[in-house]
Amino acid sequence: MTTATTTAMSPWFVRPPAAGHRARIFCFPFSGAGASAFSSWPAALDGAEVCPVQFPGRENRLGHPHYGTYENLADALVEPLAPLLDRPFAFFAHCSGALPAYETVLRLAERGLPTPDCLFVSGQPAPHDAARDRMLTMTEPELRAEVESFIRSRGMQPRPDMVDMGVMVLLRDHAAAGVYRRVEPAAVHCPVVVLHWRDDPDVSLTDLQGWRRYADSVEFRVLDGGHYDFMDAPGELRELLTRWL
Repeated sequence: MTTATTTAMSPWFVRPPAAGHRARIFCFPFSGAGASAFSSWPAALDGAEVCPVQFPGRENRLGHPHYGTYENLADALVEPLAPLLDRPFAFFAHCSGALPAYETVLRLAERGLPTPDCLFVSGQPAPHDAARDRMLTMTEPELRAEVESFIRSRGMQPRPDMVDMGVMVLLRDHAAAGVYRRVEPAAVHCPVVVLHWRDDPDVSLTDLQGWRRYADSVEFRVLDGGHYDFMDAPGELRELLTRWL
């Protein structure tokens, strides 16, 4: 069986890899979400194939056991990623997705595999500050209200079954976020670009400064928009994501 066929069958990716692109951008979704968070993105950005990562326990992987912890998630992702690291690549991760993305970079390095040319983290405090997330202290009714609000913000009517499913996934993801602890930073050997969304009411630019301890090269960029506007792949974000090529 060829590598391309093997990779195409991996449940970790929602579409088979394309051979004609010079680079890849692997995209990590936020808590409660799946690869569909990137459904409005183009298939490629300036020659870099967009590869949304599908975590188990949601969307088309709803029947797969939840990953449990970010460390487990990163451990499990290394093997399906490995065949796709045959060309330059970057990681883009939004909100809590930045934490398993960061852990994955560490594991790639530990196993002697290629590491990203750039790690983009969006709207997420550094790993040692991750426990500050306000949503981790929310009750289930409060989380339900958050899910309903998010669905409406995407132009949809929140049906009860849709909300129930979203809350179930979110609760499991929050359990993983709640047990994640990294007391001391471990540096990655790639540039880190930290993105702050100007209209984000919950995460300030100050909240993101802890990332300075995670790489020799850490850059901060402020983008127009709110916490979830990355989902529409605005032009300012697209341009930034292709500068490393």
